[in-house]
Amino acid sequence: GDPSVAVDAVSALALGYAVAVDALDGPAFADLFTDDGELWVPDLSGGGAPTIRRAGRDQLLRIPSGLARYQATHHAVRAATYDIAGPTATGEVDGVAHHLLADDTGPGGVDVIWLLRYADEYVNTDGGWLISRRVLLLRAIEERRVPHLGPGR
Repeated sequence: GDPSVAVDAVSALALGYAVAVDALDGPAFADLFTDDGELWVPDLSGGGAPTIRRAGRDQLLRIPSGLARYQATHHAVRAATYDIAGPTATGEVDGVAHHLLADDTGPGGVDVIWLLRYADEYVNTDGGWLISRRVLLLRAIEERRVPHLGPGR
């Protein structure tokens, strides 16, 4: 197929991931992955390496609800490169994730900002391109006071 069509399709997965996570939409999130798809996330208690594996639809469905403790999250894709090789592809997606926490000091709160890179593997299935493996590589965490938080989700 046309490589530009494949790039559009895999880049849509990165955007769909951001939207599904921010909406706490487990089914939409899991739908971005193959049935045996994997997400590797950082172990913050173990130095931040991506050693925690979530795999398969049942585990992936529950990922977004883990962010429900935040007033809101905002995941943004900043840059991405993709390498299409027939029915498979790899990608590196740079992004930033804002995790907004309300506190009892007034209308504001804390923004926990993750600078991150996703190392992705994709496969073109009968249902289109899907993520087969995504590894979340944490670059830095910053915390910032914010003077006002909106109504949340």
